[in-house]
Amino acid sequence: MRDEGVEELNWAEAEEAGEEKEAGEGKEAVMHKGGAEVETLTTSPRQRKPHTTTLTPDLRSPLLPPMEEWQLTLRWQPEAHQQAQFQQLYALTLAGNRQFNLTRITEPAEFWEKHLWDSLRGVQRFLHEDWESGGRRQKAGGRRQGAEGAGEAGAAEEEDKTHLSPFTSFKVIDIGTGAGFPGLPVAIAQPNWTVTLLDATRKKITFIDQVIAHMGLTNATTLVERVEQVGRQRLRRQAYDLALIRAVAAAPVCAEYALPLLKVGGCAVLYRGQWSEAETTSLEAAVAVLGGKIDAIEAFTTPLTQGDRHCIYLKKIAPTPNEFPRAIGIPAQKPLGLELDTIA
Repeated sequence: MRDEGVEELNWAEAEEAGEEKEAGEGKEAVMHKGGAEVETLTTSPRQRKPHTTTLTPDLRSPLLPPMEEWQLTLRWQPEAHQQAQFQQLYALTLAGNRQFNLTRITEPAEFWEKHLWDSLRGVQRFLHEDWESGGRRQKAGGRRQGAEGAGEAGAAEEEDKTHLSPFTSFKVIDIGTGAGFPGLPVAIAQPNWTVTLLDATRKKITFIDQVIAHMGLTNATTLVERVEQVGRQRLRRQAYDLALIRAVAAAPVCAEYALPLLKVGGCAVLYRGQWSEAETTSLEAAVAVLGGKIDAIEAFTTPLTQGDRHCIYLKKIAPTPNEFPRAIGIPAQKPLGLELDTIA
């Protein structure tokens, strides 16, 4: 069943506050941890006055529904303390919404489905020990992947050795995080991962810093910067194992943002609504230039509203050429796969 609201929601985030959720509209680069500034990468000629407001979560906020769909749809169930953290994140988001106008998704069940479940569906394959056995994985050329003979199974097993282990302490970056999704739910679900939440809109990072401080998420950090600049920074280029990117731009643009940041062998997850064969073709051309390949395409529906969704998994198989990412704004203006002859 097709979700009639998917275009309006634009993958649960792009509808919000009349702002385009894009990976960068500022020039300040400040990294924070636990709400405190720890590293300044670059500065803007025009320093902005920082926000001084403090979040006060409403203890009377509605309770999130106890969802058996976690286990039914993700084969994963939050522990009691993680469920409490999700509830705290919900209360803080409602409080932050009054100050920062972050999201229209505020009803408990809608928040659970479009922010929490949606965020973790993209990393489902990393949430449990048997993720690499296949599950509902779909290769780029077909609807589902299945075992069709011992030869193919052996090849798939050999290929999976390069995939990320769900229990490895690896580095994750959430590109264009907006109000903190999917990065904050991922940090809660996988406390052994280090998650950097990147956005160029300072007010959103100000909110996320306060959430991190309130919740004591020691494995989450924030960064205010344009992703095109971050991808050229020596300490961040090829530094991450997993890149998450949701409701930011067209798929080839997302690939150019994400792949330069990944180590060889790393994975990028593109969260999408509808998906077409034409999009697969243009994305394949883009990732080939960037040192990657389409590893899998997963089609699924959301558990409550039955909305159509896709997650596209890109694997980094070779270093990204030094000319990528291109200058600020160029990836979106001239997407790879569509404008390969006009690379700046």
